[in-house]
Amino acid sequence: MTRVVLGEDEVLLREGLVGLLNRFDFQVVAAVGSAPALLDTVRTHEPDLVVTDIRMPPNHRDDGLRAALTLRAERPHLAVVMLSQYVQTEYASALLDSGDGRHVGYLLKDRVADIAEFVETLRRVAAGGTAIDPDVVRHLLHRPRDPLAALSTREREVLALLAEGHSNAAIAAKLYITEAAIGKHVGNILTKLDLPPSDDTNRRVLAVLTYLRTNPSRYTS
Repeated sequence: MTRVVLGEDEVLLREGLVGLLNRFDFQVVAAVGSAPALLDTVRTHEPDLVVTDIRMPPNHRDDGLRAALTLRAERPHLAVVMLSQYVQTEYASALLDSGDGRHVGYLLKDRVADIAEFVETLRRVAAGGTAIDPDVVRHLLHRPRDPLAALSTREREVLALLAEGHSNAAIAAKLYITEAAIGKHVGNILTKLDLPPSDDTNRRVLAVLTYLRTNPSRYTS
């Protein structure tokens, strides 16, 4: 029997999924409503499969996805199926890039119309397969290349603050981490953007210009 931890903050949907999975011979060992609880519960119970929403407390943004990526980093073979309300190609890419690239699924909630097919998808992912909603696949195939795609979330935050003109010390204060950590993040950014070795100040300017070209709407009225 496949042991499952479920992450969903909407109580009715969470209870409905628990009942559904138990009916089809999954063992739901825990069902939680926040990303921190998901992390703690998976580490405690070590399930075979995690089924979770992307947007969860405490921030109601991508907390569920971040938790899943953390868990996949700790256990690369952990099966994870993300449930989403919208097509978010960057989320799907992050999930596909996690762990060993297998045991992952990304499904759109409003397109899950066949219970038997949904259950079979969970079983396939738990067994090592991959299941990505066709709409998400189409978006992945047709999206332009993002030069910042290789950056972690924290590295993007650092680069955004660099683009706003902040020094390493100011960024460290804003993000509540050490200035040495900011220096390491900046070094990683320059490497991942494949900027040619030159004066560090010049490379920082090139990194900022790359960011501004990718996010023009943030800095234009």
